Amino acid sequence: MEPVFFFIIFAIIITVLLSAVFFSKKAIIKRKLKKSELRKIADFKDGELARIVGTVEFVDAPLLSPLSNRECAYYYVHVEQKVASGKSSKWKTIIEEEISNKFLIKEETSYAFINDKRIKSYIVQDESYSTGFFSDATENFENYLNSKGYKSEGSWGFNKTLRYKEGILEQGEKVAVFGKGEWKDAASLNLPEKYGRILAITSSTEDAIYLSDDPDTTEKNPAKISSLEKPNTNTRRGRYRK
Repeated sequence: MEPVFFFIIFAIIITVLLSAVFFSKKAIIKRKLKKSELRKIADFKDGELARIVGTVEFVDAPLLSPLSNRECAYYYVHVEQKVASGKSSKWKTIIEEEISNKFLIKEETSYAFINDKRIKSYIVQDESYSTGFFSDATENFENYLNSKGYKSEGSWGFNKTLRYKEGILEQGEKVAVFGKGEWKDAASLNLPEKYGRILAITSSTEDAIYLSDDPDTTEKNPAKISSLEKPNTNTRRGRYRK
């Protein structure tokens, strides 16, 4: 074949791969958060759109993540099965689940609360496992699969080839959130009155809420932090394992 043909095929493959990376859910969310204006919670004005960075604080009894059994306010689980496709094989998603509890985001003495279900999130998957011919599913994973109508074994009793990941938001973990802010009384948000005034983060007409615990999105560069000349007076609270 002509060298030009090989060059065209190579260019197409590279373009497809780069597009898949650039337009992946992870890339889109990280890019949105990193490019958005960073604002201190205490400096937020009603109706503004910006990014905040703070730590997770539980206000309800914590969730237990299904695979690692860790206390958390939010968990993400992704399960894939290796399936035959002609002479090759591919990974097929069989379960993808995100579950959130009520939690606050704390920065110094100020608090924010996500008050919207329209959320785009990327949670770092820090627990990864796999099953295969010589590797059985853990008890937690088997129970989780059963609850979703799946099993780790096939009809002949052999282990399916599965890989599964889990990411969580723990107490005290740093997160970045982008959205529209509005100051409200804690009681109006069905939160304990001791928190006083809280910044409720909601989606806007143009954008959903963006949330991530990826360190690339939670870095604070003082030179880029937007701060008003006068503080807001609306608030008194300023790896795979087998």
